[in-house]
Amino acid sequence: MSVQKKHGGELSDEEFRKFTLYCNQSNNYHDDTKRAQILGQNGEDVRISPGAIVRIKGNQIGKKSYVGLYSYINGDIRIGENVLIGPHANIVGSNHLFRSEDNFFSGRTDEITGRVIIEDGVWLTGGVTVTPGCRIGKCSLICANSVVTKDIPAYSIAAGTPAKIIGYIDPKTGEYQWFKKGDKNA
Repeated sequence: MSVQKKHGGELSDEEFRKFTLYCNQSNNYHDDTKRAQILGQNGEDVRISPGAIVRIKGNQIGKKSYVGLYSYINGDIRIGENVLIGPHANIVGSNHLFRSEDNFFSGRTDEITGRVIIEDGVWLTGGVTVTPGCRIGKCSLICANSVVTKDIPAYSIAAGTPAKIIGYIDPKTGEYQWFKKGDKNA
């Protein structure tokens, strides 16, 4: 069944024009919070930008969190409070499995194993990908175009493909501390 049919019938040309403009050009506080509510994310000040595809259960995004332009969030994803997700982020909470009896990727991982948890205060910058089963700790910064393939501890700065910890954020001062090449942690 088409979405149009499911939700009240075909759109007129004018309705479709307005809808298209709303979905693609209305990146402001009011429209972003309304979009979040329509998608079942009713937490205080939750905002979802135009073009973002959010296919998760209702109220799995914590208050004052923001999903950036053209991001894709699908599966069992828990997003904490005050989380910033930049544009073109990909967060997937389960995966396809190869089934030898079918000889292709037809199965699905279970949602518990694939669950992604993004704790309070995290900033995922533009183009970040978070793979199934990862936890990103409180107040971590994931740098642009990084691919998170394992858990990231709280207050970490991570970058790269796969993402590696390259520094940390001092929780008392907010200052970034960068590891130097050759450091034990780098």
